[in-house]
Amino acid sequence: MPLTAAETAATHPARAVVDLDAIAANVGVLRAAAPGAATMVVVKADAYGHGLLPVARAALAGGAAWLGVAQLTEALELRAGLDRTPSAGRPPILSWIFPPGAPLGRALEAGIDLSASAPWAVHEIAAAARTAGRTARVHLEVDTGMGRGGARPEAFAELVAAALAARAEGTVDVVGIWSHLACADEPSNPATARQVEVFTAALAQAERAGLRPQLRHLAASAGTLFHPATHFDLVRPGIAVYGLSPAPEVAGSAALGLRPAMTLEARLTVVKAAPAGTPLSYGHTAVTTADTHLGVVPLGYGDGIPRAASGVGPLAVAGRRYHVAGRVCMDQVVVDLGPESAGVAVGDTAVLFGDGGDGGPTADDWARAVGTINYEIVTRLGCRVPRMHVGAAGMWEDA
Repeated sequence: MPLTAAETAATHPARAVVDLDAIAANVGVLRAAAPGAATMVVVKADAYGHGLLPVARAALAGGAAWLGVAQLTEALELRAGLDRTPSAGRPPILSWIFPPGAPLGRALEAGIDLSASAPWAVHEIAAAARTAGRTARVHLEVDTGMGRGGARPEAFAELVAAALAARAEGTVDVVGIWSHLACADEPSNPATARQVEVFTAALAQAERAGLRPQLRHLAASAGTLFHPATHFDLVRPGIAVYGLSPAPEVAGSAALGLRPAMTLEARLTVVKAAPAGTPLSYGHTAVTTADTHLGVVPLGYGDGIPRAASGVGPLAVAGRRYHVAGRVCMDQVVVDLGPESAGVAVGDTAVLFGDGGDGGPTADDWARAVGTINYEIVTRLGCRVPRMHVGAAGMWEDA
């Protein structure tokens, strides 16, 4: 018989503690940064590893007007979860990735807005709406310079024409036109201004054709914080909602008024004395240089700890900073606690990252150590690490 959630939290030696009050407060900071626009909080990828439904509820408590996810499966899960919480209301949800043949009727029945980047997507949405006997709410995506999703500017007229035809038959209502910024985390990069120009031109083109959407949206976290000209009617912050800066080299979380919401910690499962010259972990890439004490932290690459953190990943035990000693294993890492750390015992807590307020390591520290971005550090955290949600924001009971 599987363990209950409470039993798992009590049994598993590691956990990610997520502060929902920090989530709500960060939403307030982002709303203040774009006062003329509504706020869509992006909760894709299990809310960047923080927990889809609890974070969505906290975001709504913080004043979010919309929720956004990438995949249709996420949107359906989110809608079902929120519908079990009547006090959360029924906020609009946008989903922007689906393949040909996806069950779009399910999305329409759930009242989910869908994105279309090409005529085939409009045609499939319209067909689903025809079958369901309802009008689909659609956001047309234009590629303004990201080179990813969206219709290229030279193909945007064809997308608009498909949407107009579907609107004429009553199957589609174009409620939004949107795009995504490629270099907004580099405030001086001229690419953002060029994308604004292309986006504005696409909006004008759509209006000349007869489309006047309620919502024009372009900015994610970096656009929201660094580029007021990208705000338009709606902003879509993601990483900043979780208290992490989209551009730490420009401004860190504290400078932006954000509070990192996740703390990753684990209880030491082994503490033992080891003499100088003791080789550590796979491949013996590290060897103790003095008589010391070793601790074993029960987190590894099977939990999302980057193997690239071997020898460099920072952590704190009893208020002192250390780093991973030797290679990261699937389930564990070793830390050399030093000869003076004999007082550390099995069951003591190792903090891999948190808000850094006590001088401990942060997700930004991990990102720098392994040559990646803070987005990846939190999002890659595996599902077997229990999430413990604390704080009052959004803690509504299911109906």
